[in-house]
This record gives sequence, C-alpha cells and structure tokens, in this order.
Amino acid sequence: MVKRVKKPTSISQKDWDAVDSPPLDSATLAKMRRAKDVLPPAFLKAVAEGRVGRPKSAAPKRAVSLRLDADLIEAYRAGGQGWQSRINALLRDHMPR
Repeated sequence: MVKRVKKPTSISQKDWDAVDSPPLDSATLAKMRRAKDVLPPAFLKAVAEGRVGRPKSAAPKRAVSLRLDADLIEAYRAGGQGWQSRINALLRDHMPR
C-alpha cells in the first residue's frame, strides 16, 4: 500500500528565508502597483473567463494504461523526449484500415 504524504499548507520560516529574493522595504512597496493597473484589460478579461493557457486540441489524446515490455519502453525512452508520440505514430502506421 502506498502511503500518501499530506502536502504542507504553509512554508516554514526557515524555507521562506532560504529564498533568494530582496527584502521588501517601504520604498519598494510604495513603487508596487496592482496587476489590474498594469496588465491589459483584455488579458484580465480572458483570465476571468478562463481563456488563458494552452489552447484546446482539435484531436485530444486520451490517457490509457498499457502494459509493455520493460526493454521496449527503455529503448523508446532512450531516444529522448517525444518517446510516447513516437510509439503513437508507430501504432498509427500499423492500425488496421
């Protein structure tokens, strides 16, 4: 049985202090502006409507569970990124007509 680890809800002070960022003093805070004051209205509208991010594919792929031999998977993975797409193309080439 796999034991799930609960995601922490906050960052410890030690981890926060380890982040390499300049301190925010009153002069820096005074220069800051709100996002809605600097971003284009069209962008803010698109965010509000959920129209940002990767565009929807015309032919979306579906996740499946498929058991393949370990040496076969390793051979494709050794070819670098895109190994799953190469397997997809190979299966498409051999798809029954």
